[in-house]
Amino acid sequence: MSLSSVLADSGKIGSMTSRPNLDQLTPKQLRALAAQLMQRVESLDQKVETMGQKIHRDQTVIEKLTHEIAQLKRFKFAKRSEQLSPDQASLVDDLINTDIAAIEAELEALKLAPASTEVRQKPKRTALPPQFPRTLIHHEPDNSHCQCGCALKRIGEDVSEKLDYTPGVFTVERHIRGKWVCDQCETLIQAPVPAHVMIAKFADHLPLYRQESIFGRAGLAIARSTPAQWVGNCGLQLQPLVDALRDAVLGHDVIHADETPVQMLTPGAKKTHRAYVWAYATSQFSDLAAVVYDFSPSRAGEHARNFLQDWKGKLVCDDFGGYKASFELGVTEIGCMAHARRKFFELHATNKSQLA
Repeated sequence: MSLSSVLADSGKIGSMTSRPNLDQLTPKQLRALAAQLMQRVESLDQKVETMGQKIHRDQTVIEKLTHEIAQLKRFKFAKRSEQLSPDQASLVDDLINTDIAAIEAELEALKLAPASTEVRQKPKRTALPPQFPRTLIHHEPDNSHCQCGCALKRIGEDVSEKLDYTPGVFTVERHIRGKWVCDQCETLIQAPVPAHVMIAKFADHLPLYRQESIFGRAGLAIARSTPAQWVGNCGLQLQPLVDALRDAVLGHDVIHADETPVQMLTPGAKKTHRAYVWAYATSQFSDLAAVVYDFSPSRAGEHARNFLQDWKGKLVCDDFGGYKASFELGVTEIGCMAHARRKFFELHATNKSQLA
């Protein structure tokens, strides 16, 4: 029973804007009112606790970034023997700028909406140089009909300019994205546009400081902090997709898991150390083919436990000891046949063992 129905049932209070007269409510209505108020208080407590955890996590990362910045300043002005190499410093700068942008965006989302009705002016982006040749690229939906079966109607377009780079030459791609709407279900459809900086960084393995040098040689100076902010904001926007992918993988009863080492440059250190990327994939017999990757600074088993949490399915993995604690918590161990076969193959290939 909702609060509005309680007040309506009383027959004496017809609007939510006035405070109910408790003396005129029956005991049943009072109990219902008290129960709903308790539910509201509990819901608000949960929201406050969740927001407090997010703020604490963000504050922890900000303190970490502040420490990294202080370390960079010390290396910049310290003795030459204690300084970082330029390439190492560039990688750390990319990491710091990206993390700062992501955290600032997340903190901004946590802030309450201001009571002021003043319109904030958005900063204007510097226009791309007019001497660069323009190429018109139209983005329209593949289908001119909505999912409900009705025909879509074009109501306008969004126009944006993006730098395109070929070795030594800059051109400008003028992207025109048509806006299509369905009058029946009021659905707005637009075709997506890819992002060059993200593709170059994560698909082509080009750090931002190298992209900055490439752009500079081509005649356009772009401060590294700008693409770092793009990467950080994009990572924050993609986090719900990562969470949904993790939930989809953990929704299966059988999961394959493995970890692989990657070299990571630690801020303040002159050399890299070994970090790990953990891969969790659905089975080949599953109706969903999906893989989710989880980065961790070490190979400690706690990272696998933090990812799996309360999942109690069957885990296909090697004999790495980091998974053992999860097996004690209810996860069923399934040995990886590829790892087992590898040892027999090595025996046969090396010693021509007939038994193997």
